[in-house]
Amino acid sequence: MNKPLNITERNAVLTKMAELVADHQTAILKANQIDLEDYTGDDISMRDRLKVDDTKISGMVKSLRELANATDPLDVERFGFTHENGIQVSNRTAPFGTILIIYESRPDVTIEAAGIAFKSGNKIFLKGGKESLNSNLILVNLWHQALEDLGHATDWVIYLQFNRTETQAFLEKPTQKLDLIVPRGGEKLIAFVKQHATCPVIVSGRGNNFVFVDAEADLQMALHIIINAKTTKISACNALDKVLISKNLPRKQKFLQQLIQELKKSNVEILTDHKLNGLENTMPMKDESVWYEEFLDYKIVLGQVLDVEEAITFINKYGGGHSAAIVTANNDTANTFMQSVDTAAVYHNASTRFTDGGQFGLGGELAISTDKLHQRGPIGLQHLVTNKWYVKGNGQTR
Repeated sequence: MNKPLNITERNAVLTKMAELVADHQTAILKANQIDLEDYTGDDISMRDRLKVDDTKISGMVKSLRELANATDPLDVERFGFTHENGIQVSNRTAPFGTILIIYESRPDVTIEAAGIAFKSGNKIFLKGGKESLNSNLILVNLWHQALEDLGHATDWVIYLQFNRTETQAFLEKPTQKLDLIVPRGGEKLIAFVKQHATCPVIVSGRGNNFVFVDAEADLQMALHIIINAKTTKISACNALDKVLISKNLPRKQKFLQQLIQELKKSNVEILTDHKLNGLENTMPMKDESVWYEEFLDYKIVLGQVLDVEEAITFINKYGGGHSAAIVTANNDTANTFMQSVDTAAVYHNASTRFTDGGQFGLGGELAISTDKLHQRGPIGLQHLVTNKWYVKGNGQTR
């Protein structure tokens, strides 16, 4: 078992990593170019996540430097009291131990998610997808160089170069102790991990997010929010997939025509439910199953509901538990929506694209959890900890 690293040692490794990533920018981009050239799939969101450019590398460096300057999340007292018999009881944050991060495509996970796990005092296993192998290996080598240069064991960060069969075997019977698994990818990956894992799993990344345009909505605001949430980054789990329109929306047909026109500027495929069938430049949904889908593509569904109550019921049935927004000038309606919709993040008059650790003031995220235990929504540095009870006495017995 690795000797725990104190906060000074962990920060020094993160600072060194920031330097190395910046210094090796050209090599990282070359490795990523090989991955991009080798990728033959037609999944545009996968390719978008796979690509590393100067901006992404700057983001990696920034993330590492911010982590190095962040407050230590470990040994923070959450609760404490002195028992009537004199023993002192304290509940303090502690590392999980070993965290496995399984991810598709995203080389930046090798830096940002691993960095958060490392700052939290955990040993890290990384299992990236074959499509990003060259990018991931050069970044893991930089982790090893940073650790080695500062006199620490390189096995604080281990890359598992496994195929699917080997990964399944490792999940079912780990050859080393695993305390937590975080899958970062599509529904098939998440289902695979949950089926075979023998330790806790934090489900991350599934979106299928909704916006409800209430009868009292500012229509121009609704238009801007929908276009932003749908078109700015279709590969993001906080992107918009479904729009529900109030049946009683004033100037509804004109609004829908304008919305369709704006969506078509970004070549978005527009599907409609049976209540809105017949709109120009749209296609009817094939069946109810489409409501459950996360698209990660230039595709959207427009549907109609009677009121906020039906919108809430609809989202709670079909949504992915990630993010949902209401556009309305009525604060009471907004409060009803926000308190009743069962998602990790709820919005009033704002885009779902803000569901992100950096945007929520966490300084980054390991993942965005749609589970309710132990943390919901963006999992930042302060959330990637468990706890331990410390009890000090002078001979007390019970």
